[in-house]
Amino acid sequence: MSAHYDVILVGGGHNGLVAAATLAKAGRKVLVLEARSTLGGLAGAEELFPGFLAPSGHADAGLFSPRVIQELKLEQHGLAFAPAAAAVFAPQPDGRTLTLWHDPARNPAEIARFSEKDAARYPEYLRVVSRQAAVLAAIAHETPPDIIHPNPAKLLPWAGVALKARRLGGAEMMDLLRVLPMTAQEWLNEWFESPALQAALGAPAVTGGLLGPQSSGSAFMLLYQQMGAPNAGYRSARFVRGGVAALMAALARAAEAHGAEILTDTPVTRIRVENGRATGVELADGDFLTAPVIVSNLDPRRTLFGLVGPQHLGPRVMRRTRAIRFQGSTARLTLALSGLPVFKGAPDGHEHLSGYTLLCPSLEDLERAYDDAKYGRISAQPALELHFPTLQDPALAPSGMHLASINIRFAPYALKTSTWAKEGKRLTDLVIKTLDAYAPGFKALVKHSHLRTPADLERDFGVTEGSEMHGQMGLDQLLIGRPIAGYAQYATEIEGLYLCGAGTHPGGGLTGLPGRNAARAILKARRG
Repeated sequence: MSAHYDVILVGGGHNGLVAAATLAKAGRKVLVLEARSTLGGLAGAEELFPGFLAPSGHADAGLFSPRVIQELKLEQHGLAFAPAAAAVFAPQPDGRTLTLWHDPARNPAEIARFSEKDAARYPEYLRVVSRQAAVLAAIAHETPPDIIHPNPAKLLPWAGVALKARRLGGAEMMDLLRVLPMTAQEWLNEWFESPALQAALGAPAVTGGLLGPQSSGSAFMLLYQQMGAPNAGYRSARFVRGGVAALMAALARAAEAHGAEILTDTPVTRIRVENGRATGVELADGDFLTAPVIVSNLDPRRTLFGLVGPQHLGPRVMRRTRAIRFQGSTARLTLALSGLPVFKGAPDGHEHLSGYTLLCPSLEDLERAYDDAKYGRISAQPALELHFPTLQDPALAPSGMHLASINIRFAPYALKTSTWAKEGKRLTDLVIKTLDAYAPGFKALVKHSHLRTPADLERDFGVTEGSEMHGQMGLDQLLIGRPIAGYAQYATEIEGLYLCGAGTHPGGGLTGLPGRNAARAILKARRG
């Protein structure tokens, strides 16, 4: 290990690895420092039970930017995708089931069993969502403009975004502006009448934050979750062979192929600042490493308050950083199963389980679950999103066994009248009981369980309040307001210190874009 680098990256999550590979490809001498023993953070994998390699958080890479894959030639470094016939399987309490398939020819009949009117409108809905999400994707690939110090040259890339928006046509462009602040419930009410279909399409609108489908701005999150690979109207999904940890391995290989060094089990305790300039990092073992550029993949509050220190920040930055809303609200339950469950009313075989399984009968049920969490309670009827990663890769579990990775919405970061240490088992039992009602005999399949609440996510992965998005993605915490006003261009007020995590534009999810955009901003600012 050298004593000096051009760039030191703190945190080996997926955005940190994308930034490292991009900067190393441009000829910079780059060092990545990761506190954990494995890379990827919530996009990594862990052996939670002997012989079972389970995803830590993200189960797929549907939002991951194709442009990043191409620029870093990740397929040459081992990245490969696994097909899934189903987008989402949604069993209902009355025994009926709704499956949205990747094959569009299979969906009209599925939807018509709930509403023929909805089946007729569904193709147009997909068309509109695809076009509107493409505009958001174009915005996501660009650095937000600096409206305080406008520079016409820096606005030039946004001409392409404006052109894409213009191609929507006047009516659709105005409709996009109308939709963004709406609630997901209101928007889907304009399209469909079936509660089952509304839930299957609208449940992703509450991903990663404490908001319900009747919260303003949840329609924006619905569109945000569609920015990547098409997935029949459910959130973008694309499964990686070997799990998302294989994507992290490909990113690491791409970075190392261009000369980057990556160290795990190397926690950073402080970013040293001298005369308003970042000069290096101090490690837990007392070593000090220097670089003119320090890039943090940690969330903004942990970076600025934890590693930099308030004494180096101006009062306005301190206030705005302290005011960032995090409010993680998703718990994750991983189960080791002796076999796959059989849901009531499900077709024969396991093809319908190849994508996601959603237990959420209606958006009204989802709103009630949100209401519980909003007041610091475990949701009495939580919405559950399951994935069985062993259907894509049987090697992730011993022969004949399976993994179930479950997102539980909602589970508040802090309980009002109890603690997660006391209530964790109750939530695990509630989830298994709920699954057993939809798939009789499910409980008997469970051999091991592992629950992570938002408080556990904070402890294990260093994400403030368990917020996988590194801050709520409300309309006030987006674009020029992300992470805070004045920091939208990835640079901070400290010379040489940059942010590249999910707390920056465009936000959370496994996109790779905060890392890519931050690296490009660094290269533009520090040419030569």
